[in-house]
Amino acid sequence: MHTQSPSIRPTTSAIVSGSCLLAMLHFGRDFLQPIALAAILSLVVAPLIRALGRFGLRGPSAMLTTLLMACICVATAGAVLTSQFINVSAELPQYRAALQRKIEQIRIQVEQPFAKMQASISAVTIGAGASDATVDTGTPLQQSAPPPVPALTANQTLAKLFSIVWGPLGETGLVMVLLVFFLIEHESLQDRLIRLAGQTEISRTLRALGDAAQGVSRFFLSQFLVNTTFGFAIGLALWLMGVPHALLFATLSGILRFVPYLGALVAGAAIACFTAAISPGWTLPLVCVALFGAFELLVSNVVEPKVYGHSTGLSPLAVVVSALFWGTLWGPIGLLISTPLTVCLVVAGRHVKALQPLAILFGQAPNVTVAQRFFQRGLSGETASILRDARAILRRASFARYCDQVLLPGLALANDELRRGLIDAGQQDRLRCTVAEVAEGLASRETVPTRRKRHVSLLDANVGAHLRHLREARLGRWQGSLDVPQRSIVLCVGLASERDELVSELLARALREIGTDARSIMLPLPYEEHDPSKAELVSTVFIPSPLGDSVEDWLSAIAKVRGLLPQALLASVCLPGDERTVPQNVMQLHVDMELRTFEECLAFVAPGKGKG
Repeated sequence: MHTQSPSIRPTTSAIVSGSCLLAMLHFGRDFLQPIALAAILSLVVAPLIRALGRFGLRGPSAMLTTLLMACICVATAGAVLTSQFINVSAELPQYRAALQRKIEQIRIQVEQPFAKMQASISAVTIGAGASDATVDTGTPLQQSAPPPVPALTANQTLAKLFSIVWGPLGETGLVMVLLVFFLIEHESLQDRLIRLAGQTEISRTLRALGDAAQGVSRFFLSQFLVNTTFGFAIGLALWLMGVPHALLFATLSGILRFVPYLGALVAGAAIACFTAAISPGWTLPLVCVALFGAFELLVSNVVEPKVYGHSTGLSPLAVVVSALFWGTLWGPIGLLISTPLTVCLVVAGRHVKALQPLAILFGQAPNVTVAQRFFQRGLSGETASILRDARAILRRASFARYCDQVLLPGLALANDELRRGLIDAGQQDRLRCTVAEVAEGLASRETVPTRRKRHVSLLDANVGAHLRHLREARLGRWQGSLDVPQRSIVLCVGLASERDELVSELLARALREIGTDARSIMLPLPYEEHDPSKAELVSTVFIPSPLGDSVEDWLSAIAKVRGLLPQALLASVCLPGDERTVPQNVMQLHVDMELRTFEECLAFVAPGKGKG
């Protein structure tokens, strides 16, 4: 009997559950919208209630005071806007002729190209003339007069107006009632959520509620500041250009921008129509529209993504996607509350494992470490992006710290996937080329003369050998002079493996960055390099800790280094991701010190210079 694969069942279940959830959100919007609005507004006014509590107003008195203040502000703004609208409406009849003339000009300009195109098509159509001749009888068509439109009485006008505003007013009243109950039952609702989450999740639930309230409050505060600034800028520009009622359009622009995307279009259209009505020409309307469009593009594409992203913890893309999603489901109300709802979902994703994908996809900071980002871009060969990020880090840190926190952990990730056979040859080639270019471009004291860089490939050399050969080409076979003071040279040695060569070369470059005469060599040394008279020049020898299959070779190399450089301090360097292959008591018999980071190596060689 054929059974369904276990990996398919969760996918099917998730698809069915997601479809049911979307259907519930769409068909239940009349029920869910007031609840969502009231819940979000309760999070918005909660900081104000807490602020009043610090002045002695607590409980119902603080809640009623907050609601009263909000109602007064809304009523005042509504009264001002209403009076301004009445004044504008009274002045519109004198601008009616100019507005109709401009509308006619626009109609002619739009229809004229299509009329010419239609005439051209008719001229080349076969039989068009004959057809026209048979149809044209010379009798003019009788145009019927339009039916008269009955005038509405005062009662009918009021009834029509009341039917228009009844729906929004009723929904607003329902939201206000729910808001009052949310505020009254605030502590009770919090206790119920904690009880629902379980007694073992009290701290996590409290953090989630606090993060959601803080994120929503910050968003609306940021939105209020941005829209107020936008309205002020529009009003000032209109006033400087001599447009009447600049205050009305400034207030309208600021308020309508609370409705994402559509609000700005409505405000811009209102300004365009009004300036076209009051101006005899087209200069003022075009200038106003261009100015409004420039302000809107600047705010929506530069200011809002940064401000809203930082204040809410959402990425700029998440703000746009959430507006599209909730606007499609719930219309204008969904657009208005899209960002707060997404903030709550992202906060829940940080604390609830099932919703964690939402926090990863929509959160401001991607859940990827700098090492993982280095590894991903290295596989893709995005050297320019890696160098840009690296230079940003190096402005406040050393090359050694960059290696400890980014480069070496990233290479450890690559080594892990390479052992599992998940990296192909092309990706290895790109990764090695990237590491070579990054190491060449970042070590400030290893500046390469301006010339064409040789391409690094898996087929010709490993990265560490390539970097060392570049320095030998610049500084000579010994990577510097041998006429130096005693105990002034630091050697970074390693076995003849790609891993040891790269680590030794990177450590040498990190040491040279702080002014240490560091040189990298590979073991075993050729016979002609065994010069006992030069042994006293070396003060310290660093060697990477061994891997599991090279312990015997490593112990043999340690013994040889001890014999060649008896006066030098010998330190092993354990890399990120390395497992201990030599017991600590055995390690202590062969080396003088164990270090775990490049920064520890720098601090050991030159205390105080390797910080940062």
